[in-house]
Amino acid sequence: MSAPRAILHVDMDAFYASVEQRDDPSLKGKPVIVGGTTGRGVVAAASYEVRKYGVHSAMPMSTALRLCPHAVCVKPRIHHYKAVSNEIFAIFHDVTPLVQGLSLDEAFLDVTASQALLGDAPVIARSIKQRIHDKTAITASVGVAPNKLIAKIASDLEKPDGLTIVPPALVRQVLDPLSVRRLPGLGRKTGARVEAVGIRTLGELRTASDALLFPIFGRYTQRIRERAAGIDDRPVHADHDEKSISAEDTFHHDIDDRKVLQAHIARLADLASARARNKGLAAACVAVKIREHDFSTFTRQRAVAPATDDGRAIARVAAELLSRWLAMHPGAKLRLLGVALSDLSPSKQLALFEAEQPRVDAVMDEVHERFGPGALRRASSIK
Repeated sequence: MSAPRAILHVDMDAFYASVEQRDDPSLKGKPVIVGGTTGRGVVAAASYEVRKYGVHSAMPMSTALRLCPHAVCVKPRIHHYKAVSNEIFAIFHDVTPLVQGLSLDEAFLDVTASQALLGDAPVIARSIKQRIHDKTAITASVGVAPNKLIAKIASDLEKPDGLTIVPPALVRQVLDPLSVRRLPGLGRKTGARVEAVGIRTLGELRTASDALLFPIFGRYTQRIRERAAGIDDRPVHADHDEKSISAEDTFHHDIDDRKVLQAHIARLADLASARARNKGLAAACVAVKIREHDFSTFTRQRAVAPATDDGRAIARVAAELLSRWLAMHPGAKLRLLGVALSDLSPSKQLALFEAEQPRVDAVMDEVHERFGPGALRRASSIK
C-alpha cells in the first residue's frame, strides 16, 4: 500500500512589498503599495500594514490611494523579485524535484518521497520556512495537506508567517466551518450567488441539494461538492510548462488616438515576441487585451500557422486585431493594452534563406540584452 500523499503549498507573504521593506528598512512597519506610481496603475502587492485599509493586489492604484492616502508607493522591480524568487525556488528543488511553480512567490511541492530522508511533511515545511527566512530575510506561509486543493486553502489560514497542517483525518473538521469564499476558483460573483441561496460554509456547500446548486453550477455541481469536501487528485507537475507569454501596459492617461494606440501595440508585440525568443518558444496564437477607461476589458485572438516568434509577424496580427476592435468601438478611450502569445511550442531553426527578418529580431534582442529594452525600437512602435 502506497504512503499517503504529502503536498505543501508555499506562499510568500506580500512578496514584492516584503522585498521592498527588507531592502529599505525605512519602509518597515509602513503601509507599502508596490505598483504604478502615477495613480493610473494597478496594485501589484500590498504590505500587511496597508491591507487593513482594504487595499489588495489587482486593485486600481487610484482606489488604493483613496483608501490609504498616506501609503508609500514603490515602483515594481520585477527583475529583482525574480532574483529573490530564484533563491527561494532553489530551496524547494533541494527538497524535492516535484516543484510546480505558480508564480514568482508561490509553488506546490510533493514531498511524499522526501519524508524517508528529511522527516515528515510538517518537519519539511518548518525547515523550508526557516531556510527561506535565513536566506532572504522574508517570511512564507505553508499549508501541509494530502492534496493541492487543501494545501492551498491551508496556506492562507494563518498568514503571515503561518504553518497550517491538515492531516487526512481532519479534513472535514478544518474545511467545513470555512467560508465558501475560501474555495479556490469560486470567484467573487459566484461566491455571492452561493451565499444568496443561504450557503455560507464549505460544509453547507458539501451537503447542499441539487435544487440549490444546479442553477448556479449546472453540470459542475457534483465537482463543486467534491471540492468543498477537499477531494482533489491532481498531481504536482514538475517543471510546469509555460502556458502563455504576455506584455501589457497601463497608460498614464486614457488614449483615443489610433496612431498612438497602434504604436503601443507594436511595442508590446515586440516585447512579447522577445520574451518568447528568450525562452526558445514560438506561438500559434496571438491575442490582444484591451481595457477601456471604465475598466471594461476585452480580448481578441487569432491562430497563426506555422507557429512563430517573429516580432514583425506577431505585431502585424496584433495591429489588425486592435484595428478591428477600434472600428467596432469608435471614440473608445483605452487605459490598458496588452499582447499575449499562447499555444506555445519549441521554436524551430530557420532555413538559411528564411532568416532575413529574424536576423533583425536577433540584433534587437542582443541590443536590448546589453543596453536595455528602450535602446532600440522599430519605427512602427514610436509615437
